[in-house]
Amino acid sequence: MVELLDLIPGLPEEIALDCLTRLHSTTHPLATRVCKTWHHLFHSTHFYLHRKRTGHTQKVACFVQALPLNSASDTVNVKPVCSYSYGVTVFDPLSQSWDRIDPVPKYPNGLPLFCRLSSSHGKLVVMGGWDPTSYSSVNDVFVYDFTTQSWRQGKDIPESRSFFAVGELNGRVIVAGGHDDSKNALNTAWAYDVSKDEWSELPRMSQERDECEGLVIGSEFWVVSGYKTESQGHFEGSAESYMVGSGEWNRIEEAWRPSQCPRSCVGVAKHGKLFGLIKSASGIRMGICRVQLGESTIVTGSTYTGGPQELYLVEDQTGKFDRLDMPDEFRQFIRSGCCVEI
Repeated sequence: MVELLDLIPGLPEEIALDCLTRLHSTTHPLATRVCKTWHHLFHSTHFYLHRKRTGHTQKVACFVQALPLNSASDTVNVKPVCSYSYGVTVFDPLSQSWDRIDPVPKYPNGLPLFCRLSSSHGKLVVMGGWDPTSYSSVNDVFVYDFTTQSWRQGKDIPESRSFFAVGELNGRVIVAGGHDDSKNALNTAWAYDVSKDEWSELPRMSQERDECEGLVIGSEFWVVSGYKTESQGHFEGSAESYMVGSGEWNRIEEAWRPSQCPRSCVGVAKHGKLFGLIKSASGIRMGICRVQLGESTIVTGSTYTGGPQELYLVEDQTGKFDRLDMPDEFRQFIRSGCCVEI
């Protein structure tokens, strides 16, 4: 609990807190420099949860997106190994604004390939992937604080894994499935407490699930489809769900269409039924990425391989796809994304 005395001289604590709660998140970096009291308040989980409880947070979509060639590694005297370098792009659906976050200091020329995004208490979490030069898997965890506009390195993922499911539930980031450095599919799962910078092991799933997809439905974290080591590329129709505190996974049969890859294209219908966005009415067919933003969903993709990205806002209640404009400098390929409630 943060001491709230003297937030604003002359005002009662409750009114002063209410005033500061209403400040837009873009003003927080400047507000933290007003005084030590404000600095501690704006960095506290208590203040974030108070803003969330009173409806003063904002949901943005963060994407792992290919960078324009003139802003990526071609400007550095380093020969790039891959065609593209990737960075983090932020889209605010309310203001329709786009921005790019500064590179992770450890990877100034581009994020690890196939890294995954999640969030916790208003912070962006980047984890895993392949080193963009050596293609070896990495266990790195990086946390971006929108209040300080800076990165910090978190505690490494305990087990080496790639192509795993990830999602945030009750402030903790859960990773599950994927495969290890020997391409063996995994059934293990871990939870990361961002504020404590600690990992805790969760129960194992009922089976191995490589290239599975993670999403949150209500108060449960779902791991959708994937395949076993001996079934390379043959995606399962089952899924598993985990509720924090339950201590076990619940297996759901026939939750997904067998043989269809679930990565980034799992939609959730009104009654909780899963469906593939590749069959959606938008016309996008390649490189689909889905980000849930409260009552609506952001969907990106292209109509053909290598084509420019298209952006749609999908109303969850009606399923209607509304096309949104994208600036030309932000129409590069989007690999994955997540929602951050700032």
